[in-house]
Amino acid sequence: MPNLNPGTLEKFVDPLPLPQLARPVEHRPVPGSAREQVPFYRVAMRAIQSKLHRDLPPTTLWSYGGSVPGLTFETRSGQGVLVEWGNELPAKHFLPIDHNLHGAEKDKPEVRGVVHLHGGKTPPEGDGYPEDWYVPGQSRTYYYPNRQEPAMLWYHDHTMGINRLNIYAGLLGLWMIRDRVEDALKLPAGKYEVPLVLMDRNLRTDGQLSYPVSADPERPWVPEVFGEAHLVNGKLFPYLDVEPRKYRFRILNGANGRFYLLSLSQGAEMVQIGSDQGLLAAPVAVKHVHLAPGERADLVVDFAPHSGQQVLLENEAFTLMQFRVASTPTADTSVVPATLRPAPRIAESSAVNTRRLTLDEQMNMVAESMGMLLNKTPWHMPITEKPVLNTTEIWELVNLTDDVHPIHLHMVRFQILDRRRFDGFEFMKTGKLRYIGPPMPPEPNEMGWKDTARVNSKTVTRIIVPFAGYPGRYVWHCHILEHEDNEMMRPYEVMPA
Repeated sequence: MPNLNPGTLEKFVDPLPLPQLARPVEHRPVPGSAREQVPFYRVAMRAIQSKLHRDLPPTTLWSYGGSVPGLTFETRSGQGVLVEWGNELPAKHFLPIDHNLHGAEKDKPEVRGVVHLHGGKTPPEGDGYPEDWYVPGQSRTYYYPNRQEPAMLWYHDHTMGINRLNIYAGLLGLWMIRDRVEDALKLPAGKYEVPLVLMDRNLRTDGQLSYPVSADPERPWVPEVFGEAHLVNGKLFPYLDVEPRKYRFRILNGANGRFYLLSLSQGAEMVQIGSDQGLLAAPVAVKHVHLAPGERADLVVDFAPHSGQQVLLENEAFTLMQFRVASTPTADTSVVPATLRPAPRIAESSAVNTRRLTLDEQMNMVAESMGMLLNKTPWHMPITEKPVLNTTEIWELVNLTDDVHPIHLHMVRFQILDRRRFDGFEFMKTGKLRYIGPPMPPEPNEMGWKDTARVNSKTVTRIIVPFAGYPGRYVWHCHILEHEDNEMMRPYEVMPA
């Protein structure tokens, strides 16, 4: 069946849906403590039917809690929660599994799941290690301490070998951490704070998901997936009625492989106040927002100058959604302070170790990509990165491929130091770095705390990472999901101090 051309659908006929909030079912003791009681949630992974557009039949998706995106968690900094993630999915997958990929062999169950809180400072037993999957009829309960600054995190599937398929099916949701300091800033809040989860998908003409495959039916994996249908909070071309005042938009790029370059029509201005790991030190006026898969942006848009107009959220050649600005004036007591939250830069001299790590691509004889590697090391090889708890390291990410890779480290947050172009041919021939340009500092809206960094082709991207949190085994990987599922992921271990 052919794929749907979304351009044939009428735009802006569906209101923007807002994800429902997760509600605790009771309070339970924190693991290892008989006294401290924390909220306990139960969330099921289930197959659902969802209308992505008024004129399409319902689409089969997999969800956390009954919608895509899944239930949103509202939490407080320092207030831990327990979540039981129940696998109630069907026994058979509806997307094409490549059994040649590590972790997806034919002896593995087709349907497996494990949940990772992306950006969470989480103990290793609750981080969602890719091999800790479980099958329909089983569940896992994880403890999330939330001992970190306020930020919009997100949770998603992290199952070895089929992660890209499970997220494409819909297994992702938002996780908000807040605190009194941010509350006191008087940023737009309540109904004036709106999450926007961006995802691209391919749909067949019957409205069902279509996931692309290679020309080899025995090896269906493809290097990247770019969909024609762009969903915002699970809808095609939605609209949002807004008042002529300031709004705060919490934006996630939840796509498998697409990078978004966002802008607004009508000359509407955007002010970025935060990124992956929370608020920036100060607001940054931006005309475009560049988001790789896994990255987040925290924006404030003032619709007051556009009273009575229709403003579009756009990505270069296509439109994502419409804002319908009312013409009736409204009171607005929210502000965007000149300073938001301290984010002091980490001194390079504080690093006790510098690691040079390459991003590599395997090719076959006809120059088709066979998969990706980190530091030329497959997943199953012994762990080579063993930072010590409460020490700081610099990681030099040397991208030898022609792609931009968003690199994500679990459990930690980091800062981008700089990016610098190098001669890729020379490095591959001699192993020596010959730089062909000066170091470029991060963009102003990248100066805050990050957990995912864009690593450009033939560029060394340096990040400085305080390994604060918990000892144990975690992973780092490319967040283009097709790359992650085909060996562009490695374990690392935080050693006790």
